Amino acid sequence: MNAQLIVLIAGLILLVAVVGSLIFLRGYSGKYTYDTKTGTRPRASEGEGNTLGVTYKGRFRLLMAGVGAMFSALVVKLWSMQMVSSDYYDTLAQQNQTRTVRTSAPRGRILDRNGVALVTNRPSLAVTAYRDLADDTVLVRHLANVLGIPYVAALRNIQDNTEGAQARHTIATDVRRSTVAFIQEHAADFDGVEVDERTERQYPYGTLAAHVLGYTGTITQEQLDAQEKDEADDPEAANRITYSSGDVVGQAGVEYQYESLLQGIKGEQEVTVDATGNVTGQNSSVEARAGSDIRLTLDVTIQQACEQGLAHAIEVAQNAGYENAGAGACVCIDPTNGEILGLASAPSFDPSVFVGGVSSEVWGQLNSEDSGTPLLNRAINGQYMSASTIKPLSALAGLEYGIYSSTRTTNCTGWWTGNGEANGKACWLTTGHGTMTLQSGIANSCDPVFYDIGRDFFYNDKNPEGLQEMFRRWGLGSKTGVDLPSEAAGRVPDAAWKEEYFSSWPAEQRAWNAGDMTNIVIGQGDILVTPLQMACVYAGLATGGVEYTPHILYSAVSRDGEGDAYRYNGTGSKERLTASINSDADLALVRGGLHDMVYSTDAATAAHFNSLPVEVAAKSGTGQKTGEDDYAWFCAYAPADDPKYVVACVLEQGGGGSSTALRAVRDVLGAIYSAPDDSSSAGNSSVR
Repeated sequence: MNAQLIVLIAGLILLVAVVGSLIFLRGYSGKYTYDTKTGTRPRASEGEGNTLGVTYKGRFRLLMAGVGAMFSALVVKLWSMQMVSSDYYDTLAQQNQTRTVRTSAPRGRILDRNGVALVTNRPSLAVTAYRDLADDTVLVRHLANVLGIPYVAALRNIQDNTEGAQARHTIATDVRRSTVAFIQEHAADFDGVEVDERTERQYPYGTLAAHVLGYTGTITQEQLDAQEKDEADDPEAANRITYSSGDVVGQAGVEYQYESLLQGIKGEQEVTVDATGNVTGQNSSVEARAGSDIRLTLDVTIQQACEQGLAHAIEVAQNAGYENAGAGACVCIDPTNGEILGLASAPSFDPSVFVGGVSSEVWGQLNSEDSGTPLLNRAINGQYMSASTIKPLSALAGLEYGIYSSTRTTNCTGWWTGNGEANGKACWLTTGHGTMTLQSGIANSCDPVFYDIGRDFFYNDKNPEGLQEMFRRWGLGSKTGVDLPSEAAGRVPDAAWKEEYFSSWPAEQRAWNAGDMTNIVIGQGDILVTPLQMACVYAGLATGGVEYTPHILYSAVSRDGEGDAYRYNGTGSKERLTASINSDADLALVRGGLHDMVYSTDAATAAHFNSLPVEVAAKSGTGQKTGEDDYAWFCAYAPADDPKYVVACVLEQGGGGSSTALRAVRDVLGAIYSAPDDSSSAGNSSVR
């Protein structure tokens, strides 16, 4: 409609209104007399009072003025819209006819440190259609039959707007090529049905490193709400990747942690729509760009050894009568830079079950305690008593604070009464170790030596919590900062913690006592650590106190595949902490005890390591938990004189550390040095 026609119509409406008003007034027969002789104004024959005629006359004058103003404004506005702002409204009209639909981009691959692909993408055929296909009941039913899915499921997928109202909606994914060929050969029978080529995550090594790699899934409403809040709170958030309902994102592990690198840049397709929003045509398009490939610090060979070694340790434990053994973790790190070379958690899961969406039944099984909570990454989120693996730190604390000197001895009879006969405590070796020094106490894991340390700290007025201070100095009770989600901090208990944690208890039971100290000094009681924390502690013992922040990212690969676009922390590693050590002699004593533990205390233990081309320093541990079998620990570093590898393993309800957890550590070192374990000895399960 042009401007002249609009003005003409407006003028006609105004004219009709004016003429109608005049006719109405003319038809009025009020009682007026006019004095034509004197020229004075007319007078009502009944005087100057407020007659009905006078009232109507005033009202219609106001009406005429209002109508005139209204239509004048309308004419002006219409003229402005058509003549002045026509280009602007033409643009809006054009925008109302087009929509921009975003297309997903392939995610970047995940590689090990040597470029071996751990996660790739595979082509997938998806059958799609616009939402108006739902109106054709016959076609939808026919399509459902061809795809082999229920009619209701096909209809629901077509009507589902999580992918966008104007986007083609996914009806089925991973459709067989024979089915696609049938649809394409009978295109006339499937008008409006399209076949899209997409990519899905593929795992060449199956379940290998599942807890590290994580999995992907459709973005949740909580994540969308969090994104909206971040954009409102942080102006810089608007420059990050913006997600929409239906997008596939990382939900755990590396897939989640490095989502910004792995997520590609979406493509765009401009489509034309009708008044009801249905797509009527396609215009220009911009191709999607794949995400960046990333390299991890993992070595496939060492990762396989960690997982196979853990499985071996579980098998040994079960064969030894520990039928509840089945869960645990094994970690291997480079103590010189914090790179994680292998990280295993059992039970594991298959990340491929999340491709295309996971059923509620499978999700329930993956989170069920009856199934062993497979999704739990026990290496970084499992919290355990440290058992005797903490004794090297207890020894350093005793030396530094003058509690237990290098020349002091303890006579171990198998029963310790340092807190009184009523509070006596047993050594793991009930027959006793005899006279023990601090170094031999570490090697033989003699409990009374460390009971003496714990008791003497409790009664030390100057440094009653020097033991806890030493534990924290080496990073216990705080997160390591590993670049994986959901890390636990562990716990170093003290008097303040006990007072708060057991606030409902009577005051005398909340008070910290000597028994609490003799518990934590041997890694029992309320202390909690993660396997990764203990790996970091032994890395610090290996390097002289320096602990590097453990990390899983090695680099982001350049898009052209040549070199790295980004390296973790530049070209170096980041120090997590440097634990001060009282003297080189103190560290040498502790290291000597760890070396002797492997080669001097038990022939069966030594037999497992004698076949390695390097010597090892290590400590076993066996933790107690009420109502459950013992928890097995073993931590080691190698070579003992020039450490390059640290391996730590915990086995839930797996018995003694020297007989079960040792097997996993030995298998990992065997894979590294190409020296399989040739000993069939069960080891001394009593060395704790």
